[in-house]
Amino acid sequence: MSRFAYIKFFDEIGIEDIPLVGGKNASLGEMYQALTPKGVPVPNGFAITSEAYRLLLNEGQVWNELHRIIDPLDITDVRDLAERGHHARDLIYHAPLPKALELEIIEAYEILKDQFDENISLAVRSSATAEDLVTASFAGQQDTYLNIHGKGSLLDACKRCFASLFTDRAIHYRVEKGFDHFDVGLSIGVQKMVRSDLSASGVMFSLDTESGFRDTVFITGAFGLGENVVQGAVDPDEFYVHKPTYEQGYRHILRRHRGSKGIKMVYSPDITKSPVRNIPTSKSEQNSFCITDQEVLKLAEYAIKIEKHYSDKAGYHKPMDMEWAKDGLDNTLYIVQARPETVASQTKANLLETYHVHNDEKTQTLVTGRAVGSKVAYGKAHVIRDASFMHEFKPGEILVSDITTPDWEPVMKIASAIITNRGGRTCHAAIIARELGIPAIVGCEDATEVLESNPKVTVSCAEGDTGHVYAGKVPFDIEKTDLSDLGTPKTEMMINIANPDMAFKTSFLPNQGVGLARMEFIINESIKAHPLALLNVDKIESEQERKQIQTLIDGHASGKDFFLHELSEGIGTIAAAFYPKPVVVRMSDFKSNEYASLLGGSAFEPKEENPMIGFRGASRYISDEFKPAFELECQAIKTVREKMGLNNLIVMIPFVRRVKEAEQVLKVMEKNGLKRTENGLKVYMMCEIPNNVIEIDHFAPLFDGISIGSNDLTQLVLGVDRDSELVAFDYDERDQGVKTMIKWAIEGAKRNGLHSGICGQAPSDYPEMAEFMVELGTDSISLNPDSMLKTTQVILELEKKLNR
Repeated sequence: MSRFAYIKFFDEIGIEDIPLVGGKNASLGEMYQALTPKGVPVPNGFAITSEAYRLLLNEGQVWNELHRIIDPLDITDVRDLAERGHHARDLIYHAPLPKALELEIIEAYEILKDQFDENISLAVRSSATAEDLVTASFAGQQDTYLNIHGKGSLLDACKRCFASLFTDRAIHYRVEKGFDHFDVGLSIGVQKMVRSDLSASGVMFSLDTESGFRDTVFITGAFGLGENVVQGAVDPDEFYVHKPTYEQGYRHILRRHRGSKGIKMVYSPDITKSPVRNIPTSKSEQNSFCITDQEVLKLAEYAIKIEKHYSDKAGYHKPMDMEWAKDGLDNTLYIVQARPETVASQTKANLLETYHVHNDEKTQTLVTGRAVGSKVAYGKAHVIRDASFMHEFKPGEILVSDITTPDWEPVMKIASAIITNRGGRTCHAAIIARELGIPAIVGCEDATEVLESNPKVTVSCAEGDTGHVYAGKVPFDIEKTDLSDLGTPKTEMMINIANPDMAFKTSFLPNQGVGLARMEFIINESIKAHPLALLNVDKIESEQERKQIQTLIDGHASGKDFFLHELSEGIGTIAAAFYPKPVVVRMSDFKSNEYASLLGGSAFEPKEENPMIGFRGASRYISDEFKPAFELECQAIKTVREKMGLNNLIVMIPFVRRVKEAEQVLKVMEKNGLKRTENGLKVYMMCEIPNNVIEIDHFAPLFDGISIGSNDLTQLVLGVDRDSELVAFDYDERDQGVKTMIKWAIEGAKRNGLHSGICGQAPSDYPEMAEFMVELGTDSISLNPDSMLKTTQVILELEKKLNR
């Protein structure tokens, strides 16, 4: 039994104690007792219970006055809210601490000092008794005080925490969520400070916050104390770790993004003025990640353990929102907070909502940043530089600010979208936007400057990780689909995908895997430079291009290292999104003119009259000139399959003209550690040249499957260059000659026991071509995401007619 009436140390409380110590403290106690023994470090501390808060109000006789201040409140009136909130906080802060409570706080503080150090610094955090619920987090509604030293400062911080139950944002939030102000109590957590001011800290989730994808741990971090990441004052580093393969023993980061991390919060040299302050980060800190790969993987381990601990009896893993900090003195990673994730995990799985933006080459992009959510909004951008001008904001406008804090929430609630200069996807603006169900773009750098003179804008978060603010009104539509009654065809319905940014979101479409993942998109969008230019920077004549390439590879050991990192992480993200379903990745299929347009590409590419039937596909891979680049592609695939553990990856070779060429490509792959059948590796051939069909019995022993590329097959059967406006009218995948070739290809695949499928444009554009493929008995059809649902319904009906 506790020696205190109003204080509980963390080893005395658990998750069942939320009514007494609030969600934050209850979770800390739960983790300290249950997870510290399992290797998840949680700094010790104690909770001042909600009974202490009620004692303070009772002995101070402030209940009636508090009712008089709060009861007439109109939360739609921002000024009235601010005035009443200020009076309520002032009333509670000036109520004297009961003597018995004061003595207990001091005694508990002495115990904590004895356990750690006489000069211990403290984090003093508010913990409301209604917070950290599955349906309402209350995160950031009350105040936190860092680097608190000494009895006097501790007692003052406690009084400020009690008063912060009536911050403007907390009052507003309770009204919105239907909580009675006087039913909610406030507990205070007093915890040993982790010296992350000397190292790094951040936030992590046991799912992807944008899509709700459950199989990943999403980690963000920056140098210094964690408040900057939470508030959105910095663009943090981001990391993803794939949970299923991690638990199989693979230790590899799936994907990462290096943030700019312009400032860091550290202890102030004069704590009498302020306990903490922000200082600029060094250039080397900005150009490096705030923690090592091994530390990222250690945090992923903690996240998985925490999520499992909070699982229900049926084994449902409850997605969690956690805060972490690395101590710069003992170099230990600590978990300082964990609560249920309250937005993405509550999304209805059977209701799919997809936004389509109809932009074109005339669309003007004003600013870009990190996309939050996947929605689109149009309206007037209203730049607010200071919270004192919030009352000028009108419902439906788009809020544009440097950052947001919890004090901004009353106007955030009436905004149609949010745009900030600073912040990452776990910052305050991002979290509230998700909770409100509106799009947000954070970390735009100069949004407040650019959008002041461009008020009418379209905010698009529907195009991947990068959010775009377009000038004026850009048309968009919303597709809503109820998936609960959608059946599964016997024909495998697979997806064509290129952009790793869209992989997690796309994986929620009904599918049996990916029939075509285009490697060239990753090279074009993420790598941007010709692979041979990265290997031979000195051979590039243009000084400007050399500088651009050097900027790209900054932070990597070499151009080769940069290429392998970007390509493997891009491919790995797609493979992880659909794991364990098969993901067919096509090796690079750039033509010489397309390769030449990459940075440094012109130095390594020939000039061809007709690149469409020139130096591309398999012929490149075995050439002396390009072979070093192909070897990098093989190494990236090997990394994804063997280091990331994503063995659902299937390799596909495009534009294989002759059987001998196929044999040579397979030998090059084998030399680079990709031997067909070894470790379950399957290799497919793109069937897109008439000779692939004519000679299929000879190609078959070299491959495990074929995927018909209807685009190139149509060109070569009809002799039509689809890029030529003069003859493009003759290009038609539905031509009888093309259909005959497709029929022969599928028959040849069946005859030789190969998997057969189609990944070209035809089934996406023409439902009748999808029906034709089903009638032929193809094993799979791979479609673009926008035609997946419609074509699936067509095929279900057809299979019903065919009694399949």
